[in-house]
Amino acid sequence: MLFDSYSQTPGAMRQVSDKPAAAVPAFSAGLKRCLDATLYSSVLVAAAATSLTWATFLFWRVHIPFRLATLIFTATLFLYNIDSVLPYKFRQQAVLSGRKLWMIQHRRELFLLALGSLAVAALLFWLDGWRHLTLFLGHLAAISLLYSFPILKLRGHWRALRDLPLLKVFLIAYVWAAITVWVPALYLGKALMAPVVMVLFSRRFFFILALAFVFDIRDYTKDLLSGTRTFPGIFGIRAAKAIALLSLAVSALLIPPGLSATHLLVLTLPTVLTGFIIWFADETRPDYYFALLADGIMVVQFLAVYWAT
Repeated sequence: MLFDSYSQTPGAMRQVSDKPAAAVPAFSAGLKRCLDATLYSSVLVAAAATSLTWATFLFWRVHIPFRLATLIFTATLFLYNIDSVLPYKFRQQAVLSGRKLWMIQHRRELFLLALGSLAVAALLFWLDGWRHLTLFLGHLAAISLLYSFPILKLRGHWRALRDLPLLKVFLIAYVWAAITVWVPALYLGKALMAPVVMVLFSRRFFFILALAFVFDIRDYTKDLLSGTRTFPGIFGIRAAKAIALLSLAVSALLIPPGLSATHLLVLTLPTVLTGFIIWFADETRPDYYFALLADGIMVVQFLAVYWAT
């Protein structure tokens, strides 16, 4: 017994001393799981949509109402997650990234998240009196849903709106600009054709358009294999980056009336950061480059506006 107790002591000491070292990779793995869940379940995208809408409210010195923020967050969460679990997408994946593998492994959870988000969004839509805007919001929802649902039969194959040549970046930019600019304008009783609203809409449209090219670059090979004709696929990645940077420049030059010099100076930072994200975009970049940086820059823009207000 005495021999056994002495023989076990070094091993026991090693176990104790190894615990802090073992805790580091365990913590890293846990952090990665949380980050993957946040990014690949479109929580950050939904937060970005809500943040940009809030930024528009702040232009008029008003904070976004909590229930409207919840409506936009849950509606975005529904649309992006229902898109990610479409059956045909899992059949056509010739190139599987870590992001897509995560989505395949958590497909059931994403579907349940989409249904739960839809229930909350529908309830808020009904209770908060948005029914008079059913046609306006309905056409945005229709574009978002038909973006990935195959509805057109071309050359013997069913195609979604995103599969129409060069169209998908413009659809994304339009829907995002409409939600994040026109919805606040309507809520505050502003005319959609008012000059300041049109400038804000155009500014947001070209900003989102610039970011949409980044995701086209990410999907370059996948789109080629699936037959989706995008700007990078037709004109090349360098040309797509040039158009994206041009769109970003147009967005920066569209200055709405009443924007203070402080606002303009502060907004230069996210604009410059977006330019770097576009310039260094490549399909070989890690998934986090697109899911964290490219989506996260929209939240950064909101934070810049919030800080300057």
